[in-house]
Amino acid sequence: MVHVLSSRTLLQPSDPERSRTFYGEQLGLAVYREFGTGPQRGTVYFLGGGFLEVSGRSQTPPSPAVRLWLQVEDAAAAHEELRAKGVEIVRPPVTEPWGLIEMWIADPDGTRIVLVEVPADHPIRYRPGI
Repeated sequence: MVHVLSSRTLLQPSDPERSRTFYGEQLGLAVYREFGTGPQRGTVYFLGGGFLEVSGRSQTPPSPAVRLWLQVEDAAAAHEELRAKGVEIVRPPVTEPWGLIEMWIADPDGTRIVLVEVPADHPIRYRPGI
């Protein structure tokens, strides 16, 4: 078995500076670390229990199969804040049949990001008997 000590999602955007502006300023992710210099430098952001690294440059669009799942405290508040910052809202918050409140946004390259609010009474938060 592989013993994983740490992990992160790697994105190679078409325009690294535009993506750093999106993730750092518009989305408001805190920086874990930066490396390198100039426009090709890498930035690693905190993602709750994980990390997101934006580094390098890609000439091809991202696969639509790649998506980010981010849990937020309040989806409605996140919606208002991100809309005010000019973030593309793909779909406003909706309570899904499975009980989670989800909204969808997209980064500058079109990578889909779901922001998920877990209601207080949802089984993800509490499981009787455990």
